[in-house]
Amino acid sequence: MRPLDPRLLRYARRAALPIAVLAALGAITAGLIIVQAALLATAIADRTAAILVPLAAVVAGRAVTAWASEATAHRASAAATSELRRRLLTHVIRLGPAWRSEHKTAGLAELATQGIDALDGYFTGYLPKLILAVVVPLAVLATITAADPLSGVVVAVTLPLVPVFGALIGMATGRHAKERWRALGTLAHHFLDVVTGLPTLKVFGRAGAQREQIANVTDRYRKATMAALRLSFLSSFALELIATMSVALVATEIGLRLAYGHLDLRTGLLVLILAPEAYLPLRALGTQFHATADGLAAAEEAFAVLETPAPAGCVAHSAGNSRLHGPYTRVEHVAVRHEGRAGPAPRDATLTIVPGSITVLTGPSGCGKSTLLEVIRGARQPSAGTVTPRPGPDDVGWLPQDPTLFTGTVAANIRLGWPDAPDAVVAEAAREAALDDVPLDAPVGERGVGLSAGQRRRVALARALLVRRPVLLLDEPTAGLDAEREAIVLRTLRGYADAGGAVLVVAHRPAVIDAADTVADLAGDVLSFEATGESELAPPLGARG
Repeated sequence: MRPLDPRLLRYARRAALPIAVLAALGAITAGLIIVQAALLATAIADRTAAILVPLAAVVAGRAVTAWASEATAHRASAAATSELRRRLLTHVIRLGPAWRSEHKTAGLAELATQGIDALDGYFTGYLPKLILAVVVPLAVLATITAADPLSGVVVAVTLPLVPVFGALIGMATGRHAKERWRALGTLAHHFLDVVTGLPTLKVFGRAGAQREQIANVTDRYRKATMAALRLSFLSSFALELIATMSVALVATEIGLRLAYGHLDLRTGLLVLILAPEAYLPLRALGTQFHATADGLAAAEEAFAVLETPAPAGCVAHSAGNSRLHGPYTRVEHVAVRHEGRAGPAPRDATLTIVPGSITVLTGPSGCGKSTLLEVIRGARQPSAGTVTPRPGPDDVGWLPQDPTLFTGTVAANIRLGWPDAPDAVVAEAAREAALDDVPLDAPVGERGVGLSAGQRRRVALARALLVRRPVLLLDEPTAGLDAEREAIVLRTLRGYADAGGAVLVVAHRPAVIDAADTVADLAGDVLSFEATGESELAPPLGARG
């Protein structure tokens, strides 16, 4: 990452004004440094105390400027990190579940929390030092050159050594920081997997074996951290040595010229006082770079996510007179290729999702039924074919094979799509999903801990039914249910279709297939239709007799 990456201003625009204020304060600081040096040189050379009052005012001004710079830097940090985190989370959601399934959840969580928080050091420490490192050396060099051209040449020759060596060391530091960040992401992901699967590991007596795996990952992280620290200490020593030798060189030539009377005392003192000020901001910048290396590495990861193109947007449809009524959705010759598989699944799917009807999608496992649902709802881009018009995110109710539940209560999980839903509406959705065996105030652990697989599925079904969407996509909604509860769910789906909703169900169970208006068999290379009602292109169907 560059010292001031334009992408940072593009994705964190709220920080632009504080950064501009920091630049102005840096210019003021440079001016105060020069004035202070001139006053000190005059006071010592002329042996006068009259300079003490303006000198004290300049010192107070530097203190106020330093305080203002620190406060502005903290404001810039708060604005930038909050906006960057919001943009990152928004874009991750926009990228869809297909993209998220290919990336480590723990790594993304680490990036959105600790990673972006590490940028705080960049704004509060590195950025102010960067501005001073640009403004102060140039201003001091110009002042020294104007007062004593020979000393100006010496400073001009030695001054670039600090940023050159700093850049070389920074490249190595950046590599170590990225390695450390990857090691931390691996550790977080592995630890999350172990904690999530701990009950299963304990059942099979494999919980203890994971200690060695976590120890190995932790050791890699420790080694990466120690390597970064060693490099940080060595680079700080190198920068200090270069700056010290450069100042000593200036002091030597000033001392010799003063001894031979080739330079007046006031000018010599001015150069000697200002020379260290030219190198100090560059040395401080090198130190701060190591302190913010993790934040810069995390910012690179965040920018990579933000620059990932999102899938093409879905088309939102008007609901008409009823929330459930929507247009026909035509799926034409859709094929999806998967990495590591010889052929696409589905291969050549063509069907119409008809409002007012239930369509059941059947076929052997692995033929692409669940993938086709993801394509229809916009979570995956097809390798070939089209979905026109594709339902918008607000038009689809969705039940995946493995629904995600969150820590809270059953009612809170049902309300996920409608946080302010009345209790009566939530209870009605639970009743329609045959969720009569679980109290709505029952606690739910992370990933649905405390509920059976069938109960988790019915909670997610109630969540999909709560907000009446024109299109309802369900993946095995009755799996794990007894015949009585399955009949309740099927009656609910029939009522949903009768109200004008388009219901597309992936199922294998005979009762669900018998309840369909249209059965689409995704078998082999051909998607065949067995019409149990009217033609698939007919107007919305009513209830079957």
